[in-house]
Amino acid sequence: MRLSSNPISASLPIPDSRPRLAALASIRWGLLAVVVALSAIGLATVHSASAESPIDYLYRQAIWVAVGWAAMVVVFGFSYHTLLSWSLPLYLASLAALALVLVLGYEAGGSQGWFRIGSVGVQPSEFAKLVTALYLTRYLGGLSQRELQPRQIATALAIAAVPMVLIALEPDLGGAAMFVPMLAGMLLVAGVRLRLLVTALVAALALGALIWSFGMQPYQRQRVATFLQPAEDPLGAGYQVRQSKIAVGSGELTGKGYLQGTQSQLRFLPARHTDFIFAVLAEEWGFVGVVVVLGLYGIYLVNAGAIAARARDRQGILLVVGLTSVFAFHVLYNSAMVIGLVPITGIPLPFLSYGGSFTLVNYLAVGLLLGVDFRRYVNR
Repeated sequence: MRLSSNPISASLPIPDSRPRLAALASIRWGLLAVVVALSAIGLATVHSASAESPIDYLYRQAIWVAVGWAAMVVVFGFSYHTLLSWSLPLYLASLAALALVLVLGYEAGGSQGWFRIGSVGVQPSEFAKLVTALYLTRYLGGLSQRELQPRQIATALAIAAVPMVLIALEPDLGGAAMFVPMLAGMLLVAGVRLRLLVTALVAALALGALIWSFGMQPYQRQRVATFLQPAEDPLGAGYQVRQSKIAVGSGELTGKGYLQGTQSQLRFLPARHTDFIFAVLAEEWGFVGVVVVLGLYGIYLVNAGAIAARARDRQGILLVVGLTSVFAFHVLYNSAMVIGLVPITGIPLPFLSYGGSFTLVNYLAVGLLLGVDFRRYVNR
């Protein structure tokens, strides 16, 4: 039997799935794969670093990783332009939290930078970095000049300086320093003259001298002195550097094996699940493991650079550059710190170091990067 044709259905347009498929294909799956790999390596290393401790931090970190993935998906669902429109109230809220933590926060590691919510510690300085990047993107992205004027640069400096000062008062100079690469990267992309950069460098050196004289605690100056001459106090302030170098060097080419590192398992290495987790990785997996992890970080940065290069607007480029600059500085500083090339400070390693707020912010940043890339198609 022959079916009669329906003129109404025949006139309806057939949905074209190609734009949707093109948008789906625009997601940087390589970036997601790197995040999965780093997350898995981080969980395994956190377990190894804390296996012989009273608390195995694996389960806590696994919860934060799960929350981070969920938060990443939620942020990815929002247009970054919508988030930028909320950046000013978010920025003001972050400043209020940073001021409040100086009064009501609790101290850990010599810094009063955490709120205690039940058994969970929340570090507002980590979220302040993310929110400041959003607000700087909104401000700099709204400027139309090819080269920024001194007044505009001063405004951007002020936006970054307020949270930096509040974080330095905790005192957490390492956390405050993270705003510098963010601001520098975004200003370079927005357009800054060379002579202004030189002037800023001279001003930064002068500011550094003032911080050394009046803004640093005695133990912080001791860390810098220990970096310059670690052998002067091998059992005191130089202990961390010495043990970290032993751990890294003893890993040799292929390492001692998982859960076999003597410096971490016998608790010689301090802060092994946070600041010195890279030393644990180097001891257990050796030079090969270090190259693999640094290679993954390199792939992450390459993907982020590709996202910035093909972003559809100035704001997207600035946001990606700001977030990526902070990420790259975390990796560079932490990896240099564990081998004694820079002074020891509380700068953890993305996706590897234990820490709830830090882990969550890393995943939120990935969600923003993926959102910028995805909306090259969605907003057209």
